[in-house]
Amino acid sequence: MTKRGGSGRTGRSTAIFALWTGLSRVVGLVREVIAAAMFGTQGAINAFAIAFNVPNILRSLVADSALSAALIPVYTQMIEQGRRRDAQRLLGAMVGLISLGLGALTLVVIVLAPWIMPLFAPGFSRELQDQTVELSRIMFPIVPLLALTGLVAAVLQAEGRFGATGFVPVLWNVVIVVVLVLGAGLFPDHRVEAYAVGIVLGTLAQLVYLWAHLGGGLGISLSWFTPEVRKVLVLMLPVTLGLGMININAAVDNVFATLVSDEAVRAIETAFRLYILPQGVFSVAISTVLFPAIARLVARGDMRGVGETVTQGVRQIFFMLLPASAFLMVLAEPVTRLVFQRGAFDARSTSLSAAALVTFTLGLVFNGASLLVIRAFFSMQIPWLPTKVAALGLALNGVLDALFYSPLGTAGIPLATSITSFVTFVVLLRALQREVDGISFLDLVDGFTWSLAGALTLALLSWCTWRILDDALGRSFPAQVVSVGLALVMGTVAYLSTALATRQPELSALARLGRPLR
Repeated sequence: MTKRGGSGRTGRSTAIFALWTGLSRVVGLVREVIAAAMFGTQGAINAFAIAFNVPNILRSLVADSALSAALIPVYTQMIEQGRRRDAQRLLGAMVGLISLGLGALTLVVIVLAPWIMPLFAPGFSRELQDQTVELSRIMFPIVPLLALTGLVAAVLQAEGRFGATGFVPVLWNVVIVVVLVLGAGLFPDHRVEAYAVGIVLGTLAQLVYLWAHLGGGLGISLSWFTPEVRKVLVLMLPVTLGLGMININAAVDNVFATLVSDEAVRAIETAFRLYILPQGVFSVAISTVLFPAIARLVARGDMRGVGETVTQGVRQIFFMLLPASAFLMVLAEPVTRLVFQRGAFDARSTSLSAAALVTFTLGLVFNGASLLVIRAFFSMQIPWLPTKVAALGLALNGVLDALFYSPLGTAGIPLATSITSFVTFVVLLRALQREVDGISFLDLVDGFTWSLAGALTLALLSWCTWRILDDALGRSFPAQVVSVGLALVMGTVAYLSTALATRQPELSALARLGRPLR
């Protein structure tokens, strides 16, 4: 009875978090649609993409995800041991470290931006490089803000409070959209600067919102030399390197993209927004909700439970992401056209982004599943192994970028990412199997095979439906909504019917989400 109730709570938390995350992706897509119509894939928007990516790398190296991944296992262990007061002292010390340490680091990087930023855009003209420097200086303050946001979100998630943390990305995107639209109307010659200001204000808004949900809030302490603080910092080092390498991969991709053309950076980023939508809705939600649960199993010494939880979670990710990959692959151009092609985003922009989207989808399911496997290592406080795998991925991605960017152009860089995602997932899973019992490769292969069979059915029916309707209705916006929308509906029906006919257990897990908690 207890186990079933816990499963229900986890399922409901996953559903709530996924709904909020899905809404945030939709609002984020609206933001990208507006930006695409304003800027297309040429000029200043490419400078913006680089300028945003660099502080994002710094954030991942010393803040947000790395901090959360290191803090949750330690914090959860202290709560399980009944040391809540010590846990609160730990949080206060981390607030002090972030505020002073990252604030100072941000100021240093802002000063050095004219020397740092051109290194990330060697193919840009001098004018675009200067604009990249200016935009990066506007956005660098998000680093300490995101670090504090990550800390507060980690505390709420460790306590099983996922509603507020699921909502804040929606708030972030809404603030950015409002500032972008108002700024473009009031200052039409400074639209891209308004976009950058919106990023900062949105980041501040989500921090304020989450802080309010803590109730009493967090204290600020300069007691940085406790064993618990040292433990978090020691855990952060490999986690920082591992998660940071993911964003360094993105920076390497951007370097090669600037060598392809002035449009490639933005075209790849636009494709990435469509690629990341299903991952954000499903795999991020599953991984985020299961992370504290796995940490609790580790704290109790239930390593078989860890393995079984990871196996079930990865199967769920396969079940959710394989059909999404299939749909985006066969209808990459219609989907990109429907979502983005308006204003400055023309048919050429659509073609470039669709080509990148096709090769992105090849690795979607493996990248999504890796998120959960990596967090299992972090829960066990064994962060160096995924860090080594991330280093392998970084090297492989760089080599493949160098091989593919010239002959394949814009599509070659996402292809390198997809191949790297597959290799690192296999290596991570094999390594985790050596650490815990309960991980069944046969179970995972079974889940992948049946989900892939359903995804192929979805792809065929979706493409046929779109082809017939597109020929009959044409390419007006309402016609595209109907043709792509009905293709999605028919494909989804085909996929669920196949899953029902083959009695996939993931369908039962989905059905349980609608049951009341006990």
